[in-house]
Amino acid sequence: MPAEFEVWAPTAEAVAVELADQTLAMTPRGDGWWHAPRPTAEPADGQAEQPVDYGFLIDGKGPYPDPRSRHQPNGVHAKSRTFDAGEHVWQDGAWTGRQLAGSTIYELHLGTFTPEGTLDAAAGRLDHLVSIGVDFVELLPVNAFNGTHNWGYDGVLWYAVHEGYGGPAAYQRFVDACHQAGIGVIQDVVYNHLGPSGNYLPQFGPYLNEAGDTGWGSSLNLDGPDSDPVRRYILDNALMWLGDYHVDGLRLDAVHALRDERAIHVLEELASEVDVLSATSGRPLSLIAESDLNDPRLITPQGSGGYGLTGQWSDDFHHAVHVAVTGETTGYYADFEPLGALAKVLTHGFFHDGTFSSFRGRTHGRPIDTARMPAWRLVVANQNHDQIGNRATGDRLSATLDAGQLAIAATLTLLGPFTPMLFMGEEWGASTPWQFFTSHPEPELGEAVRTGRIGEFGRMGWDPALVPDPQDPATFERSVLDWAELSEPGHARLLGFYQALAWLRRSRPDVTDPRFGQVAVAVDENERWLRLCRGETEILINLSTEAREVPTDAPALLASFAPAGDAVHSRTPAAVTLAPHSVAIFGTP
Repeated sequence: MPAEFEVWAPTAEAVAVELADQTLAMTPRGDGWWHAPRPTAEPADGQAEQPVDYGFLIDGKGPYPDPRSRHQPNGVHAKSRTFDAGEHVWQDGAWTGRQLAGSTIYELHLGTFTPEGTLDAAAGRLDHLVSIGVDFVELLPVNAFNGTHNWGYDGVLWYAVHEGYGGPAAYQRFVDACHQAGIGVIQDVVYNHLGPSGNYLPQFGPYLNEAGDTGWGSSLNLDGPDSDPVRRYILDNALMWLGDYHVDGLRLDAVHALRDERAIHVLEELASEVDVLSATSGRPLSLIAESDLNDPRLITPQGSGGYGLTGQWSDDFHHAVHVAVTGETTGYYADFEPLGALAKVLTHGFFHDGTFSSFRGRTHGRPIDTARMPAWRLVVANQNHDQIGNRATGDRLSATLDAGQLAIAATLTLLGPFTPMLFMGEEWGASTPWQFFTSHPEPELGEAVRTGRIGEFGRMGWDPALVPDPQDPATFERSVLDWAELSEPGHARLLGFYQALAWLRRSRPDVTDPRFGQVAVAVDENERWLRLCRGETEILINLSTEAREVPTDAPALLASFAPAGDAVHSRTPAAVTLAPHSVAIFGTP
């Protein structure tokens, strides 16, 4: 535990740290930082040093929680509590890390993954994740926020773990348990904005760029005066997760909202520092960006003029698969109406690689150099927290699709050329929605969120009466997974198919071959079938409501799925007749 308190407050005239029984004046260091020795009491024999509650007084105002607080047991408006990350005795000494290439990610929200909504309860479900071939679990943001439940993107204290999930000690136990189960951990972090309640950073210094609004709040001061310590605030936070908490990677939220005009972008700086930590720790560390720019420079190595991140999300894959299985073509789905759009995404990574976007009304994106870029650098999903939760009613694909269509979406995700990511519960076709929920204690803030949400979907043509109230506790409760569904025949059957797909990913090297050049796709727009070839593995998909004959000469059936009965109706030397909404996977045994 640090021997002194310290805080960056460059414009303050006086700074003090308030403890339970005394207030200590802090001394300026000359670079905007203030420090004061931390009083210590000699611990009893065999006892750890007791934590201390503290807050900072800035020019007599406060006390405010520490911007770098590790523990907020009494909420984001209360004092911070010291936490010694070094007290945990790690049991993951045999863990050497895991590469993103060839892996499968499982995205989950701690508050709704289990009825208990805690890190310890989530650790109790790791055997299930192992059974479906999960290599990484990706946690939605866990940083401290105001209220009891939230998606996590309203966090305000980036260094603290939300107390409702169990706090920082439970977080260490969770990561330790994951590693012992052979699963890596990716933490979703939000560096582009802060939540609306409990953000005291402006009291300390120019953390925010008030002129740059992200749509969710003020952006961070990444390139203005005094921006060096602000960037350091982000970099140190990332290194904390990867170092002190043994996390294996970070998912970087909405990096297109990071407003940085410096010659070296903060993402490039972050990638460089993480590469150093990876080398010194002897384990691979991943940085995965969420971006709507379709710009492969994010994942291009720094030596070739890129930022050097490990991977990035591809929304184009989601949109193309969603349109193919649902037929929805409103909003941004309009660009993906032809089945050929899915074929292009599977072979080129992005659909809008320099072509005109009818949704945006302009050309969009930059082509991927498919001869040099490995396909695994794109992380894809047919469902995720955004694409489900930002629908007006938070409805999953399972709310409207049959089991065959769900199996088709799963196959394209898990056996396609990219890094697949599953959203919690999709593997058994969970019937629970995942809706937008908040628990803002401030009545005015809660009402603003409620009316804003209804108004947003009203403008999009949804019936306002159908939009759940995000402040209603029932909205949160409806979103909690029902694990009892796994024992029901329909859900169990779909889960079995996910497990079969996981086995194919493990046993057939051509399914994880990272070369775009080894991917071939054929489609029939009128007949609504698609053939995806991954080396010697052929995936035949019938998206039609009628049986369809699909050409193939692949030798053996490896796995198949149809809503009912057999997927394969008949076979000739040159073709297979598939049941409606079915998938069949062929290859050399």
